[in-house]
Amino acid sequence: MDVAVISGSGGLIGAEAARFFSRQGFHIVGIDNNMRQEFFGEEASTAWAVERLSEQLNLYSHYPSDIRDYPSMDSIFRDYGSDIKLVIHTAAQPSHDWAARAPLVDFGVNACGTINLLECTRQHCPDAAFIFTSTNKVYGDTPNSLPLRELETRFEIAEGHEYVQGITETMSIDQCTHSVFGASKVAADVMVQEYGRYFGMKTACFRGGCLTGPGHSGAELHGFLAYLMKCCVLGRTYRIFGYKGKQVRDNIHSYDLIQAFHAFYRQPRVAEVYNIGGGVYSNCSMQEAIALCESISDKRMDTVYVNENRVGDHIWWVSGLAKFESHYPEWKITYDVPAILREVYEANLQRSEAAPA
Repeated sequence: MDVAVISGSGGLIGAEAARFFSRQGFHIVGIDNNMRQEFFGEEASTAWAVERLSEQLNLYSHYPSDIRDYPSMDSIFRDYGSDIKLVIHTAAQPSHDWAARAPLVDFGVNACGTINLLECTRQHCPDAAFIFTSTNKVYGDTPNSLPLRELETRFEIAEGHEYVQGITETMSIDQCTHSVFGASKVAADVMVQEYGRYFGMKTACFRGGCLTGPGHSGAELHGFLAYLMKCCVLGRTYRIFGYKGKQVRDNIHSYDLIQAFHAFYRQPRVAEVYNIGGGVYSNCSMQEAIALCESISDKRMDTVYVNENRVGDHIWWVSGLAKFESHYPEWKITYDVPAILREVYEANLQRSEAAPA
């Protein structure tokens, strides 16, 4: 049976990928040691998602191993060998703020963990497709130099600019401030490309904007829409960091992202890089997202404005999807921001109702 190895299998994208590729007939090998709980606290734990995968999937083998531990990774890959047809690497330390507090841990997880998985793939299943969930933070703060217009509820790029349909892969990742997190992801991103070019492996870096969906264990330091709606449902105060709350993010539903992964798996290429997100089809500002949450929930949110923005934070990010769409024309975005938030709202209601009193 074909095997798909998924790191970070308890996370939003990892769990969605596990469910999807299980339905395609794969034996899913999940690797997740729940470091998200260590990063962001108990409420960000992914243990519930791993338990659900074990219950729901026909063939799911779980390894609570650390991707920084090369001997452990090598043992897993050796056991399955050439039956591994697909590796989806989603495990990461995903927060700017957390990375600055513990740079060695951040680099160990994001950079060293990635090369461990690449080398295991090269040694044991070199023909497998290797998909890496990179980030738009590899571009550092370069997007903040774009000519932007301030509108009533958002910033928007100047009319007629080359990135009016979204920022493309032509943007430089050099000579800018990345944040510690962004730098560790750059190292991983470039190594994924290099293994593709140097060793002829079928690798792809998907440089995501905001990846979201109802399965997200949102926390303040990571998970924009999921955490925003959680605050709305639970009546928590939400902090807005800088830019008058007019900063813009594109948001892609985990379903749409996994469909992109599937398209690449079916027709893999070597050392590809794709900006991926909601693009012009699915984006919003902080102010607009708060208004949507209030409309969907029929509740007034409690928000506090913090004048200082986060290091490396983007004022305006909309992914340019033209390259991926040209390579895989059958793929398209199916969720916009209101549809995403409605699903996240329903999921939050269900969790709050199921929680012990």
